[in-house]
Amino acid sequence: MSQIKFGTDGWRAIIAEDFTFANVARVAQATADYWKQHPVKGTVAHAVVGYDRRFLSDQFARRVAEVLAGNGFKVTLSDAPVPTPAVSYAVKQLKAVGGVMITASHNPPAFNGFKLKAWFGGSADPVICQGVEALLDTTPVKHTIFEHALAAKAVVVKDLRAPHYAACKKLVEFDRIAASKLKFAHEALYGVGAGCFDELLAGTTCQVTTLNAEHNPNFGGINPEPIAKNYVKSAAYLAKHPHDLCLVTDGDADRVGGMMGNGDLLTTHQIICLLLRHFVVNRRQTGRVIKALTTTTMVDRICAKFGLELVETGVGFKYIAAEMIRGEVLLGFEESGGIGFPGHIPERDGILAGLMLLEMLAREKKPLRTLIADLEREFGPPRYARIDVHFPLEKRAALMQFCKLNPPAKLLKSPVAEVKSQDGVKYVAKDGSWLMLRGSGTEPILRIYAEAKSDADAEALLKLGSKLTKQV
Repeated sequence: MSQIKFGTDGWRAIIAEDFTFANVARVAQATADYWKQHPVKGTVAHAVVGYDRRFLSDQFARRVAEVLAGNGFKVTLSDAPVPTPAVSYAVKQLKAVGGVMITASHNPPAFNGFKLKAWFGGSADPVICQGVEALLDTTPVKHTIFEHALAAKAVVVKDLRAPHYAACKKLVEFDRIAASKLKFAHEALYGVGAGCFDELLAGTTCQVTTLNAEHNPNFGGINPEPIAKNYVKSAAYLAKHPHDLCLVTDGDADRVGGMMGNGDLLTTHQIICLLLRHFVVNRRQTGRVIKALTTTTMVDRICAKFGLELVETGVGFKYIAAEMIRGEVLLGFEESGGIGFPGHIPERDGILAGLMLLEMLAREKKPLRTLIADLEREFGPPRYARIDVHFPLEKRAALMQFCKLNPPAKLLKSPVAEVKSQDGVKYVAKDGSWLMLRGSGTEPILRIYAEAKSDADAEALLKLGSKLTKQV
């Protein structure tokens, strides 16, 4: 039988190869067994199941619902493709023991996946994921025929979007947004975010343009990932039809990227820093700031200026979620565009991030380009770069050990001041530039990250990182 392994956020595999109805049922049964063996005080025997727009996602979700219902759980199943944060919000709202989202997020169209949500409304932590893995095939799959489960109300089909929309609108100054007359574009990358802002901003003075909104399981020939190479067509459209902002969401709408109103790139790091400054300066909020290791050091400088405690975690939003659960968090974010907000769920939420950016523009009443120029003038221009290279899994441990024990004396002209090795290996130079090597959670891929004061310096650091991979 296929080996099933949870990665950074759930289990993902190629449809009809390893991601089959039989394997999905195996994981669902192990999940049910785990929830029964590890009850959480204050929760009920209730689970939430959602799905994205990928090939057969709705059918895989039905299969999960059948298995969970067959194990005695009441199941709330989404009535349509839905953003992942809407599933997480429903878990928390219903006091459910957990949830499942059928999605492969930003992966290529051939993939699908099984994201596991914990009782608190966020990604299941490594302990839960490993616990589910350990229970695979320990009990036979039990299920209830879907139509029978519906008739018995063991499975209830509901709209999960509307409650999530209502929660997001309460967390922003929605009246200010509604009266702002902002011209907002949303690049949906054919994902579940399509239509969300049209619905949220209906009846307001905002003008919404949704790009690539159609349901296309092939994602128009791209991977639904919020990175620049996937923005080519929409960037050309924006160059001819300018907007105030273009938000980009990934396949399951939990992560964001962006473009300027004219189609120029807006990086995830710029979005993160704009929102951080907005929360401190405009909203006058305080709290701990949580960032993943691969996030820009501009965050460090903003925190230093405003006296904010900064916590750095490993890569994966589950680590940020753990800090959010502890409380007193201002914002939590990661380089890949995942942002978590206070007073909400300990989960990244691309829909809420879009509304927060609109709130910022409505409050500031300045062009986005001016806000970024002001930010970089005050906190320095970070120039970030990343490449992914093929690297054998069996050599990864040796490479990480070598890099940890043999740091370069300098990054370009600045002495290395710190080596961090809690997740991969990260070299931080005295001038704030950094280089990091980290393996993918499940693939023979090594990610090399760098940040410096110029694009040329960032590229030079990537070349140094590539040289390091040849040491073992």
